[in-house]
Order: sequence, then C-alpha cells, then structure tokens
Amino acid sequence: MDASRFAARSLRDPRLLRILAAALAAVDPAEAVRRSLPPLSGNVYGLGIGKAAIPMLTALAEAIPLAGTLAISKHASPLDRRLFPVLLGGHPLPNLDSLRAGEAALQFVSALREEDTLVCLLSGGGSALMTAPYIPLEDLQTLTALLLSCGARIDEINTLRRQLDRVKGGGLARATKAKVISLILSDVIGNPLEAIASGPTSPNPTTSEDALAIIEKYFPHSAAETQRDREVLNSVTQWLRASQPAETAYDFSRVQNIIIGDNRLASQAAMKQAKREGFEAEVLTNELQGEARDVGVMLAKRLKEERSKRERPFCLIAGGETTVTLRGGGKGGRNQELALSAVEELQGQENAMLISLATDGEDGPTDAAGAVVTGETFQRGKRLGLDAAGFLSRNDAYHYFEALGDLIRSGPTGTNVNDLVFLVTDLTQNVPKVPGIRS
Repeated sequence: MDASRFAARSLRDPRLLRILAAALAAVDPAEAVRRSLPPLSGNVYGLGIGKAAIPMLTALAEAIPLAGTLAISKHASPLDRRLFPVLLGGHPLPNLDSLRAGEAALQFVSALREEDTLVCLLSGGGSALMTAPYIPLEDLQTLTALLLSCGARIDEINTLRRQLDRVKGGGLARATKAKVISLILSDVIGNPLEAIASGPTSPNPTTSEDALAIIEKYFPHSAAETQRDREVLNSVTQWLRASQPAETAYDFSRVQNIIIGDNRLASQAAMKQAKREGFEAEVLTNELQGEARDVGVMLAKRLKEERSKRERPFCLIAGGETTVTLRGGGKGGRNQELALSAVEELQGQENAMLISLATDGEDGPTDAAGAVVTGETFQRGKRLGLDAAGFLSRNDAYHYFEALGDLIRSGPTGTNVNDLVFLVTDLTQNVPKVPGIRS
C-alpha cells in the first residue's frame, strides 16, 4: 500500500505514514482470504458482501475454480464488472439498489444444492448494501438515518436490522441448502458474528424485545422532531410488537464462520512497525467507543499524561469505533469530530500529534478518512479566524480541517476494520518529508 496516500499538511513524516500503511496492509482483504481459505472441493460458489467484497471475491476466484459468483459492494470499476457480476448498494443508508441486491443474493443462494459449497465473503457495510426488509424500504431508510444521527452504536443498529430483514440474522444461510463457509473481515468491536453485516450466516441471539428496548432508549415514547419520523417509529414499534415471521428451522452446524481480519490485527501491525521506526509503542485498546467528542478529549489528555511519564518518543494506538450525535448541520465524520475535539486540549504541546483514521478511507459522508491534530493546530486555526469550538458545536469538523490542510484523503482503502487513533510525541528527528503536500 502506498504510504503517501495518508499524507496531510501536518502528516508528512515518512515514519508515521509507514505505520499507517502497515496497519492497513495487515488487513488487506485479498491476502486475508488467501491465508484463511480452508481446503475445498466440488462445486464452490462465491458471494461477496460489503465494502471489501470485490478484492475478497477476486482472491477466492484466483485460488480455486468457482461455479458461480456474485459481488455486492459500494464501489466497482469497469474491470471488476468484467471479472464477475457486481451489484452496488446504498451506504450508509440502504436504497433501491440495496433492495435489488438483497433479492439477488437470496435467489443466488436458494438455487444451490445440498452437495454445493457457498463461500460467503463478509465485510463492513454489508448491512446497508444488501437488504430484504419486512417493512417498507422508506421506513427502513428513515429508521436507519435516525439511529445514525442519535449516537446509537453499530451493534444496536444491527440488532434492529436483524429483526426487520429476511437476509440478516442467519437469513442468508437459511435460504440455501448448500454448506456455508463465511470468511469475515470484522468491522465490529469484539467480533460478534451476529453484528458483522448483521450476521447473514449466523443465528440471531437477540429478540424483538431487544430491538424495542433500543428504540425506547433513544426515542422514548417515539419522540422525534418531525411527524414523519414519529410515524415511522410508531410503525416499526407496532410491527415489532406484533407476531414475528416464523424462522425456518436450520442446522447452523452446516455453517462455518471464520474471522480473517479485525481491528486488533491492524493495530498490532501498526505497533510492530512503530517499534521498527524507533518509537516506544503500545496498543491501548481495541474497544474504543463512546461519543467522538468526549473520546477525543480523553485521548488528548491521555497523550499529555503519558508524555509526562515517558522519556522516549512514543506511538500509542487505540482502535474501535465512536459515535456522533448530530447537533448541527455541518459536515464530518466520527474520526474528524474526534480529532477536532482534541484541538483545544493539545494546544501548545510541542511535537505532539493525534491522528484519527477510518480504516475504510471513508469517514462519514465525506471524501476524507480522518484528520490530524498537532500542538500547533489551535493557533493555526485561530490565525485563519477558525474557532474550533464553534465548528465542533456544528458538527463541522470537515471544513475546519479542510481549511488547515489536515484532512487525510486516502480514498477508499478496500478494507474495513473500524477506526484507528494514534497518539504520537517527540517528532524531533530530522527526517525527510513526503513531497507534494504544501507547508
């Protein structure tokens, strides 16, 4: 992976860029499939679902002959479409294309026989990219948007999705007679099988009561700002309280679910590379979660505390996925908001840096993967008339960092294992900078 793709105005140190690149290389989807594929024989079919579907399916097709293929993803090139059938779905909100993809996936697997083997290649984004909802698509879109904007965790959102969708919570496995092997690139903290892409090949451990509790947690008594939102919440609540569609009896011993890459793997690779680059390195956690603006302040304080205790340059790594509660009409994503919330806390910290990065290269509905903060960011922004607190109050981290040149614009990386945050200090070595980034 080209390390320079992660560069920003304040992020030009080749050592740091190599650390980021090492993290992403460790969870390269194609390589993960190659090293994890069990021996297979007979008629094998490949179904890729998620943001990494195409590289995963390509690797599978290169490894063994396939009797049939289908990829459901967010992006595809003309070359991808020549390799195998590709359907594009909507993300982060499901759309009509997602609906078509869900129906196509069910048709694809239902045609298979008992002696066939279905290899499912699952990655993040699959919940939105493929859907077959029991409720109207428009209601599912509204519900998803409400949950994304209120700060609900992805596992909570997927609990609702599993109750509302035929293809989730083991629905895809139930639809086929074939033996199923799922190779899974995890984008969910802790790797719960039922939460990754909402578990199309794993049993659903939650119930309609669990789903109702989540709605009540974030929208007590179906409280919402607009009449349309209230109507949807009431409609979904009534549907969940009514008798649920009976699940087809299914022997999940015919399914083998294998995690082939996750946030832990990426963060460990980053730590090893950081040590090679001369940093004292440590992984703090792979379960980072909470409101992005609170986590950013907490991590900035942690950086300062560690700096007071350590004598050597260090690179501390935290992995996970935060949430954002929308309060304004700005533009950004959870990584950008996390970084923006750290700006004031880190001001004046010489040779200190916080990097927050979405491993899929897509942080929220923006073209940025994340952002970079240094001890100089606050004053640089102030000189340009940028009030960090004001931008944060509007959820407008994108435009703050865009003005400073400190957005990370890697483009889609082809993988997806949550987010990574790097806390780095004592960048005092005289190292060459990556060219092409303006000072």
